Amino acid sequence: MEQTASRARGVAQAALAMITLGTLAAVSAVIAHYPIYGGQAVRYAVATAFLLGVARWRRRRRPVQSPPVKPDALLVRPTVRESLLFAVLAVTGLAGFNLCMVEGTHYTSPATIGTVIGSAPIVFALIGPLMERRRPTARLVTAAVVVTIGAGLTSGLCGGRPLGLLLAVGALVGQVAFSLLAVPLLPKFGAILVSAYSSAAAAMILFAIGLTVDGTAVLRRPTVGEAVSIAYLATFVTITAFILWYDAISLIGADLAGLFSGLIPISALATTAFLGIRAIRPAELAGSVLVGIGVVVGMGDLGASRSRSEPAA
Repeated sequence: MEQTASRARGVAQAALAMITLGTLAAVSAVIAHYPIYGGQAVRYAVATAFLLGVARWRRRRRPVQSPPVKPDALLVRPTVRESLLFAVLAVTGLAGFNLCMVEGTHYTSPATIGTVIGSAPIVFALIGPLMERRRPTARLVTAAVVVTIGAGLTSGLCGGRPLGLLLAVGALVGQVAFSLLAVPLLPKFGAILVSAYSSAAAAMILFAIGLTVDGTAVLRRPTVGEAVSIAYLATFVTITAFILWYDAISLIGADLAGLFSGLIPISALATTAFLGIRAIRPAELAGSVLVGIGVVVGMGDLGASRSRSEPAA
């Protein structure tokens, strides 16, 4: 019963995390004219401060005679090797992903980028089990293909310049790295500290790049709309989505959680419609249905999959 509840929580968290991440493109449009490196650095710096504050608060509340606590409750210091892994995670899965997303829209449509990122479930279904020394299941690979096709229909399969496609592939690599590079870190550090340390590394890397590229213009006083958008990105797209996603990976594994990456373009589409930018097209609705079917097919793997490790958060 407890294992079933944990898996159900993992599924819910994976879905909610990807739905939240899907709002990234629409919200980022509000800060399109804010210095990109400085804006992202501020976003991750704010997230880092909050996450480390939560970790310290949990440590102070730990009773003296309590049983051993889970890793998130302690400010565990990474080794040199783990620090390098956090740095790679920050460069690829955080900074790289966001920069490819933003810069890619200058050379191709957001739909093309969404289509490419929508193929992430296939990558997770194949690579995730191999990292855990398991064989990918035929059911999960089939579900991943269905989800990817549905995500492609939802995104519109629009074209663009070759550089745009290259940046879209870079965003896909970042999306996959964001999850898979965290797998060896989660058992020791837990969802909160993995989120905090990777955000801290991303903030420092982005600020350093911003100083090099933009100089003193790396930061400026944001408008009200920009400040609200940066706060939303830090609070929901970073803090909330990161914790939900990393905890979900601990509960159900990267391969099954990866199915929910197909919800990113659907969430982006819904956000666009909600903001009144444009109406939803029939092909996009059909793609959304396919994604749902693929996720349901993949969910059948829950009963047959091996027991996942207990969550760290």
